[in-house]
Amino acid sequence: MFILAEMTDVVKVPPWMFHLKLNEAIEQELNKKLANKVVYELGLCIALFDITKLEDSHIFPGDGSSHTKVHFRYVVFRPFVDEIVVGKIKSCSREGVYVSLGFFDDILLSSDSLQHPSRLYPL
Repeated sequence: MFILAEMTDVVKVPPWMFHLKLNEAIEQELNKKLANKVVYELGLCIALFDITKLEDSHIFPGDGSSHTKVHFRYVVFRPFVDEIVVGKIKSCSREGVYVSLGFFDDILLSSDSLQHPSRLYPL
C-alpha cells in the first residue's frame, strides 16, 4: 500500500529562504511541490521521508535562486491491483459511492463497478 520511492529532482530555493539551513529549505520546497500530488506511474505522494544526497548548488545569471540536484526518498501511496483497502463511506449518489481513507478523500467507486443488485438509500 505504501512504498518508499527513490527520486531525484533539481530543487529551486528562492533567495528569501537563504536564512534557513539548506536541508530545511529543500524539505519545504519538495513538500510544497510533491505532497498530496499524484505522480504519473508512481502514486499519491504523501510526505518526504529523507534526503539521501545533495549535490552542488548553482545560482544562474539573472536568477537569484539556488538550484540543487537532490536525491531523496518519498512516502507514496500506491495500492496494487486487487488490494483490499478499508475506508469509510463519505457520501453516495447516482454516480457511485465516495469513500475516504482518512488521508485521502477523493475516491469514487462508480455505480458500474458496484455489485449488482445494489440500491441507493439516501439519508
